[in-house]
Amino acid sequence: MATKTERRPKSDAVLSGAGELARAALVEATGGEGVGEHAGFTLDAERVGTHWFAATLPGYRGWHWAVTVARAPRAKSATVSETQLLPGDDALRSPEWLPWSQRLAPGDVGPGDVTPKVEDDPNLEAGYEATGEEDVDAVALWELGLGRPRVLSAEGRERAAQRWYDGEHGPTAPVAVKAGASCETCGYFAPMAGIMRRSFGVCFSEWSPSDGSVVSRDHGCGAHSELDIPEPEPEQVTDPILDETVLTEL
Repeated sequence: MATKTERRPKSDAVLSGAGELARAALVEATGGEGVGEHAGFTLDAERVGTHWFAATLPGYRGWHWAVTVARAPRAKSATVSETQLLPGDDALRSPEWLPWSQRLAPGDVGPGDVTPKVEDDPNLEAGYEATGEEDVDAVALWELGLGRPRVLSAEGRERAAQRWYDGEHGPTAPVAVKAGASCETCGYFAPMAGIMRRSFGVCFSEWSPSDGSVVSRDHGCGAHSELDIPEPEPEQVTDPILDETVLTEL
C-alpha cells in the first residue's frame, strides 16, 4: 500500500508579500538598531514563511534577522509569529563552549587558584591499596612511593612525555637545533627514575636556559659541559682613547 506523501507548498503570495509587515515588527522589537536591507523570503511550511533582513550590528558579520509570518487557512492577511537573530553559514561566531577541564591551559593556575577535582581523570589511576600485612605494606609504600589515593596512569605518562618532547625542552626547540651536542652527553644531565629514564632527565646547569627543567635526552643548548670554543685573543689598543662625554672641572 502506497503511503501518502505530504505536499510542500511552492509559493504563498500573501506571506511573500508581507515584507513590510515583517520589517515593521522587527523595527518595533529592536528599535530599528542593526536592521539592514531585506535579504529574501523562504516558505517554511504550509502558510508559514520567514522574511530575512541583513543584520548591521557591529560584530555580527554574516548574521541575519529572521521574521516568521503565518496566516490562517483562506486568510488574505499575514500575522507575525516571532523575530530572532540567526547566524548564516559564514557568520562570525563565538568559540564552542568547553568545560573548564578542557579550557585550562598550562600557566593558567596562579597563586591561590584551586582547580576542581576530576573524578574520572584518564591521567590517573587508583593508588596502592593496603593488604593488611604491616611489613608488606611498609615495603610497598617505601619502594613505590605510593600511599596516595591516585597515581599517574600509563596514559598520563604518555601524554606528559609527548608534551615534554614536543615542547621547548625537546629536540625541536630552536636552542636544541643549534646546539653542538645533546643533553645525554652533558655532565649536568641527571636521568629521571623509572620508565621515563629512557627518554628524559633534569638539567642541573645554572648557565643553561633549561636549568631545573625536564629535558629530553636529545635536547641540547650552548651550556653543554663538554663543548668548548677558542678563547678570543686580547685586543691590542695602540691609539689613545679620547672620551669626550666626561666633563672635568678645573
